[in-house]
Amino acid sequence: MFDTCLPRDDQQRFLFEREFYGREAMNVIAIEGMKRVERPETYKQWHIRNSRAGIKTLPLDQELMKKLRTELKVYHKDFAIDEDCHWLLMGWKGRTIYAASCWFKIRM
Repeated sequence: MFDTCLPRDDQQRFLFEREFYGREAMNVIAIEGMKRVERPETYKQWHIRNSRAGIKTLPLDQELMKKLRTELKVYHKDFAIDEDCHWLLMGWKGRTIYAASCWFKIRM
């Protein structure tokens, strides 16, 4: 994705790769056991976990979704915005890269 959209010597790309993806990759590839910072899970796993805890997703604003899709098409054809169970899915060439959602606690 970066190779397609940004030159290799771009400072913002370098910073993002180092600070975000570098940390993520190091955590998954090189660290095991108790030292691991995070354990990657799919958004569907998080959805089940939060639902069991009594937390419910809030619907996404459809006008915002429409605007995001329009803006993204202008930027690059291989980026994608989708929605699943009130999750905003952001992807590249058909693969989900990032998922975001809003939640609220159901009062019991």
